[in-house]
Amino acid sequence: MPQKKGNTGNPNGRPKGSRNKVSGELRSMISEFLEGEFQTIKREFKRLSARDKAKLYTDLLNYALPKLQSTSLGFDFDNMSDEQLDKIIESLKESAKQDE
Repeated sequence: MPQKKGNTGNPNGRPKGSRNKVSGELRSMISEFLEGEFQTIKREFKRLSARDKAKLYTDLLNYALPKLQSTSLGFDFDNMSDEQLDKIIESLKESAKQDE
């Protein structure tokens, strides 16, 4: 019997951090192609205009460097003591004085 719309056999979904099987296979195929055609790509790169070289270079960096992710400090001021909060305030005041 088919499932009702909106229901799934896995209510928790794919585990966080797990890779999509299709995109993993595609990445593998692209990687193999680039490795096999590297000399041709390198030769053709030399023929590109400076603008096109820069564009290609920055596009490829997305695959070579990890993407930066935003972070948060995660302070829970509600659970801090008055003494801890006072120290933070004093530190901020001192920092502001130094910047003047």
